[in-house]
Amino acid sequence: MRVTSTLLPALGLAAGSASAAYVLEDDYSPDTFFQKFSFFTDRDPTNGFVDYVDRSTAESRGLISTGSSIYMGVDHTNVASSGRQSVRLSSTQTYHHGLFIIDLGHMPTGCGTWPAFWLLGPNWPNGGEVDIIENVNEATSNHMALHTSDGCSINSSGFSGTLLTSNCYVQAPGQANNAGCGIQATSPNSYGSGFNSAGGGVYATEWTGDDISIWFFPRSSIPGDISSGNPNPSSWGTPAARFAGNCDIESHFTDMQIIFDVTFCGDWAGNVWGSSSCSAHGSCQDYVANNPSAFAEAYWDINSLRVYRDSASVKKRAPDAGTTSTPGAVTGPRARGFPRRSMRARAWAPELI
Repeated sequence: MRVTSTLLPALGLAAGSASAAYVLEDDYSPDTFFQKFSFFTDRDPTNGFVDYVDRSTAESRGLISTGSSIYMGVDHTNVASSGRQSVRLSSTQTYHHGLFIIDLGHMPTGCGTWPAFWLLGPNWPNGGEVDIIENVNEATSNHMALHTSDGCSINSSGFSGTLLTSNCYVQAPGQANNAGCGIQATSPNSYGSGFNSAGGGVYATEWTGDDISIWFFPRSSIPGDISSGNPNPSSWGTPAARFAGNCDIESHFTDMQIIFDVTFCGDWAGNVWGSSSCSAHGSCQDYVANNPSAFAEAYWDINSLRVYRDSASVKKRAPDAGTTSTPGAVTGPRARGFPRRSMRARAWAPELI
């Protein structure tokens, strides 16, 4: 059953407030949401047991829909011997700096699932990757991470989460392959079924030239300035994750797209399956293939997604910058052969399973 939460109130543009640093740049509203994303249909770069479908198929199969909110789910009706149908979306717009605020009523959850809401730059890992919401199987707390080229590491303080790894380089010595720099949220309702049963909440990600910070606000404690459309991160207190330290943010992160996906098993959920409670169901792939009804909860319910820019320091983008010019064309990180985010067998972090 879909969880419906109160939408953030209609925005009053922050430009009208002299004290507001951020102004609205993009509003991914339900009526135009899917027009602003391309649908990835190639083989899953993370080796998931998934069949990513195009927009037409997703609409006809009921995997996506809009109303007062945006629904993105997976097939939970049919046996899926060659991979369960799902969607992976990449925004046609790219960003350099910004404040990304998503209000979710529900996120995908359940054994075998690997959902993610993230930002991705070109020529991975050189353009950077910011994982805002991500974890696998029946995890109860969110995992936030950066993945970069060499020469980026973060401090161990300045955030409320638990530092798991500090070197953001995807091939950092002494860390699991592609672990990046990871911070685990401490809130028990920051991810999965706990998040959903509490009515969801808001994730806000601020990307500046100095750092990248992520806040989580449960439904009951969303700041009023977010609800009014005049976000002021300086008033939000300590973030769940703050990525700053020995890292030149400007040289490691650029031209990032917004991405949503739900895959299954693969390089993370599949690799930790055997050490999770889900292993009682047999193998990950067999479970995903043969138990469609188990994935009725594997959906995103997005009340709102808005991107703000700092009017004092960020130039206004050129019209249609970053937009795919030819319908159906796939370029950059959406192209076939996009490097896989391989990692994900984190023996040192059993709480992630």
